[in-house]
Amino acid sequence: MSHRPLITASALAAVLSLGVVTQAHAQDSGKEKCYGIAKAGQNDCASYSGTHSCAGQTKDDMSPADWKYVAKGSCKTMGGLSADEAKKKVEAMGKK
Repeated sequence: MSHRPLITASALAAVLSLGVVTQAHAQDSGKEKCYGIAKAGQNDCASYSGTHSCAGQTKDDMSPADWKYVAKGSCKTMGGLSADEAKKKVEAMGKK
């Protein structure tokens, strides 16, 4: 019996859990999600609109559906949106 599938699954689980831990740490370390500032391929996680499910997958610059972690309090000065503002903007764009 081969242990290769078990080893591969274990390695994949470890990599995925590291991403979750990293994001949780970012939230606890004085950072906040800032929507609408990520350049194409530079978002930190899944889009609000559901067009993709992982970091680095946005195809548009400054999409209100995508976000990056920034220092708390700096999002507005960067021209970014809060989660509520992003939600409203994405919904308004969908109605057009």
